[in-house]
Amino acid sequence: MMTRLFKILLLFFITFLSAAIAQSQDISIELGPDEIALNEAFTITIKVEGETLKSYDKFPDIEGLVKRGTSSSSSTNIFNGQVTRSQSITQTYIPEKQGIINIRPFNINVNGKLISSPGKSVKVGPAKQQNRNRRYDPFGSDPFEDFFGRRDEPEEFVDLKEDAFFALTTDKNEVYVGEGVNTTLAFYVSTENRAPLQFHDLTNQLTDILNKIRPNNVWEENFNIENISAEPVNIGGKRYSVYKIFQATFFPLGAQDIEFPSVGLEMIKYKVAKNRSFFGQNRKESFKTFYSKPKKVKVKPLPDHPLKDQVSVGNYKLSEKISSTELNTGESFQYEFRVRGIGNISGIAEPQISKEEELEVYSPNITENITRGGVSVTGSKAFNYYVIPKEPGEYDLSDYFQFIFFNTATDKYDTLKSRYNLNIKGESMANVNIEQASSDGLFYDRIGEVSNDLQSLKATDVWKWVFNIFLIVAFSVSLFFLLKKS
Repeated sequence: MMTRLFKILLLFFITFLSAAIAQSQDISIELGPDEIALNEAFTITIKVEGETLKSYDKFPDIEGLVKRGTSSSSSTNIFNGQVTRSQSITQTYIPEKQGIINIRPFNINVNGKLISSPGKSVKVGPAKQQNRNRRYDPFGSDPFEDFFGRRDEPEEFVDLKEDAFFALTTDKNEVYVGEGVNTTLAFYVSTENRAPLQFHDLTNQLTDILNKIRPNNVWEENFNIENISAEPVNIGGKRYSVYKIFQATFFPLGAQDIEFPSVGLEMIKYKVAKNRSFFGQNRKESFKTFYSKPKKVKVKPLPDHPLKDQVSVGNYKLSEKISSTELNTGESFQYEFRVRGIGNISGIAEPQISKEEELEVYSPNITENITRGGVSVTGSKAFNYYVIPKEPGEYDLSDYFQFIFFNTATDKYDTLKSRYNLNIKGESMANVNIEQASSDGLFYDRIGEVSNDLQSLKATDVWKWVFNIFLIVAFSVSLFFLLKKS
């Protein structure tokens, strides 16, 4: 029984350990051998396990070694139902001469993490002799080397013309003050493109780009793109894959035009080997910067209106709720005035409230819900009021709650009004006397009844004698101590 239990526990532990290993994420830098021949390559490899290799810095420049391109590989392993993936990118170096090459410690930023390597010393010896004419020996050295042969001459790489571009686009060319303009930065690659391209160091590049294109005097709603994935799009009858790297809606707060300058995105572009082989280096890493075109969005002032500097701008509708429309005076009710639609939801102003004595309206609790999707910012902002009717009668709430805004769908000012009517019964609260806090009443209740004449501060004869005696005793004691000191 104990043996069986031990086996079950051991199996559970092995399964748990394998799952933990499979889910672990590891990034490492591996350096090539300590000794190479003059005609052999030295390599530096970035290896990523448990996550996708998304970005990495340039490999270091090493004195005495010349870069000769990069290669990449990936593998997938399945163990006990757990899937682990690993990717690697390898930079190849060729030595310039014999001797000792010192590789200093260096750092490479991989997927936003700084990975360190201690460096090392590499000894470069004489070139190895290679016999091209010997016969194939199945029991000798590498059979693939003898069968395919080796080439000492440098590989020739071809720079293919890419069919891709980088662009900043907006959904509108002109907007009103307060109206949103959706802005997208994306990289477009034609389905016919044959030049290998890859993003790199995107986090740092995007930070620099946004510092240049972000307008002043705007409210920004960022779509916060987390995963960059290809989306199909048709441009002029040609199919592209678009990779969005930034998207936001900008709401201008003033009448200044929004100007986006040209910005550059550096991509890894691989050159392809002219004569490809199964075991050879078939592509070489290079870099190319793609530039967007400058863009200008005209910002128009709102038409004249007494409240044009205060109103919200957008395409809005009203939804409302009320706890009761049949009440007595003094009974409270809750009323929700919710503005929903397309626009700067955060900037929606509070409805205008008519301050009348018959309805006592308290300051609202405010909640908002914002959705950023497609090419617009949508949502709602709710104002929840606590109201007490003080006078009987029938009331149209549209006379008390109104939301004036500039409607971008009609290019006109519009007003949202309540559709509820109240029926209030009971007595007027103005006729209800507040009970006195005591039999004499509160100070403010009695202020009209009490005389405002100044009263004389005359003390009684007894208090006069007590006060005079106290002064005489104090004077005598003081005089005694003065004579004693002298």
